Amino acid sequence: MVWTGTWVAERLGVELIGDEELPALLGLALRRNPKRAHLLVSGVLGKHVPQRPSVVYGAGLDLGRRVRTLLGDEEAARAVVLGYAETATALGHAVADGLALAPYLHSTRRPVPGVAPAGGFEESHSHATSHLLLPEDPKLLAGDGPLILVDDEFSTGNTVLNTIRDLHERHPRERYVVVALVDMRAAADRDRLDAFAEEIGARVDLVARAAGTVRLPEGVLEKGRALVAEHEARHGAIREPETVPLASAFVRAALDWPRDLPDGGRHGFTPAHRERLEAALPSLAAGVAEALRSRPGTGRVLVLGFEELMYAPLRLGTALEEAGHDVRYSTTTRSPVLAVDDPGYAIRTRLVFPAHDDPADGPGERYVYNVAGGGFDAVVLVVDSAADTPALHAPGGLLARLGEHVPHVVLAIVPSYVPSRAPEAAPYTPGTAGTTRTVENSGADEATADDTVTEVPDATEAPERSSMLPEPLRGPAFSSYAPEEVGWLLQDLSDVELEAPTEEREEAIQSGGAHYAESLPVEYQPSERYQELFHAALEASAARIARAVGTVTETVLAERPGTPVLVSLARAGTPVGVLMRRWARARHGLDLPHYAVSIVRGRGIDANALRWLAAHHDPADVVFVDGWTGKGAITRELAEALKDFDGFDPDIAVLADPGSCVRTYGTREDFLIPSACLNSTVSGLISRTVLRSDLVGPDDFHGAKFYRELAGSDVSGAFLDAVAARFEEVAATVDTDVKELLTADRAPTWEGWAAVERISEEYGIHDVNLVKPGVGETTRVLLRRVPWKILAKRGAGADLAHVRLLAEQRGVPVEEVDGLPYSCVGLIHPEYTRGATGADGKAVVSR
Repeated sequence: MVWTGTWVAERLGVELIGDEELPALLGLALRRNPKRAHLLVSGVLGKHVPQRPSVVYGAGLDLGRRVRTLLGDEEAARAVVLGYAETATALGHAVADGLALAPYLHSTRRPVPGVAPAGGFEESHSHATSHLLLPEDPKLLAGDGPLILVDDEFSTGNTVLNTIRDLHERHPRERYVVVALVDMRAAADRDRLDAFAEEIGARVDLVARAAGTVRLPEGVLEKGRALVAEHEARHGAIREPETVPLASAFVRAALDWPRDLPDGGRHGFTPAHRERLEAALPSLAAGVAEALRSRPGTGRVLVLGFEELMYAPLRLGTALEEAGHDVRYSTTTRSPVLAVDDPGYAIRTRLVFPAHDDPADGPGERYVYNVAGGGFDAVVLVVDSAADTPALHAPGGLLARLGEHVPHVVLAIVPSYVPSRAPEAAPYTPGTAGTTRTVENSGADEATADDTVTEVPDATEAPERSSMLPEPLRGPAFSSYAPEEVGWLLQDLSDVELEAPTEEREEAIQSGGAHYAESLPVEYQPSERYQELFHAALEASAARIARAVGTVTETVLAERPGTPVLVSLARAGTPVGVLMRRWARARHGLDLPHYAVSIVRGRGIDANALRWLAAHHDPADVVFVDGWTGKGAITRELAEALKDFDGFDPDIAVLADPGSCVRTYGTREDFLIPSACLNSTVSGLISRTVLRSDLVGPDDFHGAKFYRELAGSDVSGAFLDAVAARFEEVAATVDTDVKELLTADRAPTWEGWAAVERISEEYGIHDVNLVKPGVGETTRVLLRRVPWKILAKRGAGADLAHVRLLAEQRGVPVEEVDGLPYSCVGLIHPEYTRGATGADGKAVVSR
């Protein structure tokens, strides 16, 4: 791996000398600073370089434990830990946690009305020098126990000398301990600190993880300035990756921060405060995790703190990490650093945004590094309430900048702690506490049923309004699929009795007494022989299905800019959507969002589900997915339904298109897709969808049932795993197929529809809805309807083995025919005329 200081070292002649661990801890960058050319960039601090929260927090804990060992418990209990803003506020807090017995305070550059400074000092090399000490308890720094000063690096020692000098004049003490991740002092600086300790008559110890020096050649400051100027002239002052338009949803997390618990160490943080925070962390992390679940595909998460507010975001990050999330942590900063997109440079990308916390030193630029282009699926931005201002939400503000590069942004607000003796501040509060709100930058034209706002206001109100529609259902609470595989935009009707005997349903449907979506067929329980056929078919066709999955997915990725949002038509389309998502992740590292929605022939698609999608994604990114086409009825249903919704593309991506009804497909062959052989037990244990007026109101999602009781027969995961296991095997073939498809004429011919109309007339049915073409549709006829006869293409072989078995079990004749564009066609019996279920869909007792 290339050392992230190589670029600077080669151009300026800077050398890092010392412990073997130093290159792993530190990289180099260039700053726009008249006092120091280079910047030591820590890889374990969590400031400029995103790092695992456990690594960041663990580094501080380890240092704190070493200090406790050095002092002993008695002295440690008399100590006070002081961290430096802005960079070391969380590090100092972690050191205090490792020490466990002492209170913590960090310096600040934010004056707080009503709180008198207990001290202050200057940081000579910094771009923002004045530090204030604002403890709520004036006695915090007045004791005579050890004072432990924590910074990320101990470079010249000037900041520590200034701090000790200021505090020692007010409250002399006998012992100081300086703690840093790295001790990078030159020999002269070491001697100076020793002389200073002797001068004030106190002992000064040093605890550091690693030690070394930076060797700077003569004239390095001038060379550094020239290099910065040259690079900015060539590449522009702001090195940012190209903006990729994303349908990024800003979700406000419900963060139930404990009442009167400080948000950090600005005014002091005691061991008692620490105990309260530890107890609250699981609940706080759960609130953030719930907001993350509002959008699928958020696998790699960045928890982003805000300047001095580093500790609360860090602990939220550690709690999320402990809960199993893939988390990194870093924070925004005031420090201007040159960004160079080179693996040998520590700061690869930079986002610039205006300050949003009404800083005392006036407006100015702020920065976030190594986030754009970092491969994050979601960012959890944690700010205090004083910084939750209109500027944060404005165009060009931090939320908007993050949304340009990351698909999902969660905003978590920690209440700014106001000391009891200070006047109460009036923080910016954009909405009711404890609710989740969404703002979508998708460009939708109007607010929908979930009150999504699509334009950022230029007044004082933040762009969030309460959401009325529920979040998607996910496994394991609803379906046997993993929660990240699919979000179901449905309501759970598992406790409602909806099943009716097949013959009674058929009578009701054909007589007009009930719509097919108002009840459910009794779930087919496959015989042992049929199950053996399913597994044999899966083994024989897994590679063929994998090839079709790869082909349709690659076609979608090639023809849809941005990040496609897969929306499968429940339930036949859902296993296909999951497989497409798995292919995109395996081949491209993409975590595509995937939802399942209901569409009902004759009733249209779930309008509320479309409204939810428009509120959370750009409709132009939505790709509707189904398993296969028959005669194209659902294709036409979808196109008609979408006329009332702007921005959605009615083209459906299907695994198999034997009816030639769509232009995005994996194959146009009519072959056995094993997921068509079964019902819920190959579809996450979810029923077909239900639309009934007494169960589904105008503001509800369509319904479905989760058959938990069938878990012992569930093969949903086995089907997915068997197909995904063949992805690598078919990859080269898929690449060839896609190249050919992208240049081919794929316009639908509707050959299948014409064939269905012909068959309907030839067999005297006179209703195309009773003609179900293709292997998948024929299987459905045999499992869920009252079949009349099966037409099989002469010579069709193994693909129809399960069809022949089902037909045999139900006493349905199979007729071999020539010239059939499908492998088979199922004909529903056209003579059921008297309904056995009423308009309310409730089944009567079978006679």
